[in-house]
Amino acid sequence: MLSEFLVTEINKVGAQDALPLHRLLYESLRRAILGGKITAGDRLPSSRKLSQDLDVSRNTVVAAINQLTVEGYLVSHVGSGTFVSDNLSKVSLARKQTARTEPGHCTQLSKRGRALAETFCASELEVQPFTPGIADFSAFPVQLWQRLQNKYWRMTYPDMLDYSSSGGYAPLRRAIANHLRMFRSVILDPSQVLITSGTQQSLELCAQLLADHGDTVWLEDPAYWGAAKAFMATGLKLHPISVDQEGIAPDAADNAHAPRLVYVTPSHQYPTGAVMSLARRHLLLAAARKHDAWILEDDYDSEFRFTGHPLSSLEGLDQDGRVLYMGSFSKVMYPGLKLGYLVVPKALITSFKQAHYDLNRPGQMHLQAALAEFIEMGHFASTLRRAKQSHAQRRQCLLEALAPCLGEHACITGAEQGLHLCLKLPPQVDDAALAKALGGFGLTVRPLSAYCLARRDIRGLVIGYGYTVQADIAASGKRIADMVASVTATPAAKKAGRKAA
Repeated sequence: MLSEFLVTEINKVGAQDALPLHRLLYESLRRAILGGKITAGDRLPSSRKLSQDLDVSRNTVVAAINQLTVEGYLVSHVGSGTFVSDNLSKVSLARKQTARTEPGHCTQLSKRGRALAETFCASELEVQPFTPGIADFSAFPVQLWQRLQNKYWRMTYPDMLDYSSSGGYAPLRRAIANHLRMFRSVILDPSQVLITSGTQQSLELCAQLLADHGDTVWLEDPAYWGAAKAFMATGLKLHPISVDQEGIAPDAADNAHAPRLVYVTPSHQYPTGAVMSLARRHLLLAAARKHDAWILEDDYDSEFRFTGHPLSSLEGLDQDGRVLYMGSFSKVMYPGLKLGYLVVPKALITSFKQAHYDLNRPGQMHLQAALAEFIEMGHFASTLRRAKQSHAQRRQCLLEALAPCLGEHACITGAEQGLHLCLKLPPQVDDAALAKALGGFGLTVRPLSAYCLARRDIRGLVIGYGYTVQADIAASGKRIADMVASVTATPAAKKAGRKAA
């Protein structure tokens, strides 16, 4: 009986969603129609009868029926009653035919969608001990930051609530330009700075504006997974190029695959930590000139250099206007801030501003204004100074804990800068199994092989120390060292160890 079905459905829907009674009845009747409980041409009981059977007011029933009539599920005929629309029989038939000829088609992802959903899945790495690339934001001056935000929220300027077509809040762009000129040797003026929601949006914007579907992008191998996904999402063809101790190392075979874009992390290669040599930087700029390509320089953790002065940017060597430089505030501030910047050559800035506005509708002007004042008043510099000191201590503690496993079969790279280091292991070691075993102890390290696109010759562990409690590093680091030693020991050493035991 329809009334009994509706009562059951109302209770079911009501248990899931706190909806008004007329909306519960609407949903229940709609389900009855779509589910075939009542079919095309069937006559509904009168509103008076339904209200009596369901013990609800007649107004509730009329409201639900009127909505279904407006949406085309029901039709009313004066003097005859209300009926399920005949058009639904055609819809139902088409749905059945589609289900027979194309089972599951509507729920399947595209090839690109499957690649994006199944490749470099990193959500399990968020904010865990020893997770690579995560900073400690627990000491961030939250109250100060809230006061600055509240200051700009109280302002009633319309432009603070609107989209921004200018490339971002002018004082913030100026503060970023001053910072990059002083500390990163980037040659620019504020007009070249574009405020984005972070590196991912900067990468997507570059791919959308500088390359066409099917164009080739040179990518470091092993690679930063976020860049790989951004280029996959925009339909570019990935061409992995191996990284050595001097950074990306293209050879004659690679040059046969002319790139439109070249993505690099020259100051601290992610994830190996290699620093691109001056000679390699000049070779890369020459290759970009030869192929008429654009270089995308991701300076993701340049602020955290623990030995010597910060390295100069690749952009600072560019004489042809081919380098686009990008960074974000997520490492010094906090990840959820979602503010970054892209430095664009002067010839491109007008086009980038327009496209950024049309594609992304940038805003959050009050947040940009608060960040500009945060930088200008010296708070950013002091926050960075404290963070560097804290991370340097954690880094040193981790290096000391890992020291016993280092030697002929294990070495550390990339510890001079950043929030992670790379513990390289022999090629025969199953680093994925080792990382999984450590995960059983709550240590979220990442196998180096998981970052590889084409390479099969390198193994290791990528270990973050930014978000790890310093007091826990010694014990946890020792566990990592012990397990690494056990998988890298020679057969003779393992035999001797068993005898000693």
